[in-house]
Amino acid sequence: MTIEIKTEDYCVEYDPTLRTVTFAGRLRLAGAEDYAAIAQLLDDTVTQGLPLVVLNLQSLHSLNSSGMAMLSKFVIKVRQHKTIQIIVQGSKDIPWQGRSLKNLQRLMPDLQLKLD
Repeated sequence: MTIEIKTEDYCVEYDPTLRTVTFAGRLRLAGAEDYAAIAQLLDDTVTQGLPLVVLNLQSLHSLNSSGMAMLSKFVIKVRQHKTIQIIVQGSKDIPWQGRSLKNLQRLMPDLQLKLD
């Protein structure tokens, strides 16, 4: 069953059959409280005990610092489990992704970053 969080500005969708969380649009929420539903969706993927989680950010055109902090906390949580691999898919055509997504690799060196 696909889980979706959607507004006029963004969509975050989790497809358990593909083990993929897809982000699209512009995520510029005010702070951690506003990101709570998305953070919970990400946390739920960890509690399922899946060996692999894919974060597809290829259609995410902007993400503010609060959103980056949410992703960073998720990566740290996954790193602590030691049994889950993360693949982050990004786009070379979206300037912030090349710079910012590399920071996730610093938090979890095993994280696979694919910029297409």
